[in-house]
Amino acid sequence: MISVLLYALISIFIISLLSFIGLISFGFKPEKLKSFLIYVISFSAGALLGDAFIHLLPELSFTLDTSLYILLGILIFFILEKVVQWRHCHMPITKQHIHPFAYMNLVGDALHNFIDGIIITTSYLISIPAGFATTLAVVFHEIPQKIGDIGILLHGGFSRKKALWINFAISLTAFIGAILTFWLSGILQHVETFLIPITIGGFIYIAGSDLIPEMHKEKGLKQAFFQTIAFILGILVMLILMFFG
Repeated sequence: MISVLLYALISIFIISLLSFIGLISFGFKPEKLKSFLIYVISFSAGALLGDAFIHLLPELSFTLDTSLYILLGILIFFILEKVVQWRHCHMPITKQHIHPFAYMNLVGDALHNFIDGIIITTSYLISIPAGFATTLAVVFHEIPQKIGDIGILLHGGFSRKKALWINFAISLTAFIGAILTFWLSGILQHVETFLIPITIGGFIYIAGSDLIPEMHKEKGLKQAFFQTIAFILGILVMLILMFFG
């Protein structure tokens, strides 16, 4: 069981380092960065759904309780988004994607990272391959979000250096989620039986509510074609990872 926590903590630390990916946004014009990120978002949507349906769902004995827990996961993420005004601002800073409350964004981001810690650790409780797959899905989801977070903090008045470091510090709340989940798994039997479907519901919500709507904002036929390819590739990567289990 200690190996589960170790894998989870290493994965979370790697994901936390993505906080510094905002550095790349400093060297690109918003239009060029946006045109690149839309394909990362498309891949991320496919990877999240692929992980939910290919890696996590088959691990469950599907019952009515499973369905209710998945719906509960969707509801939890919906409520969290409403309560803390948590919007995944995937695009670099523009008039359409400015979140004026930088500190509110930090609160929401801390909660989001905390949940990521729970999700990743829960996946490792299933199996090491499932944990790897979930970590990869979260990585691709985090790339556009972290760039967007940097834009929000800069718009909110933070310096570049402070924005990068505070974004990294906030990402460390994922460790709290990981340790809490590992602790619960030691005192509650089969804790994954309700955490896994809640995770699935969360992934479905993120992909369906946040990522896919962003994909639809690009109307061009060429962009739509390559978005579809990226989306399918995200699913295929999750499928390929099954053969390494």
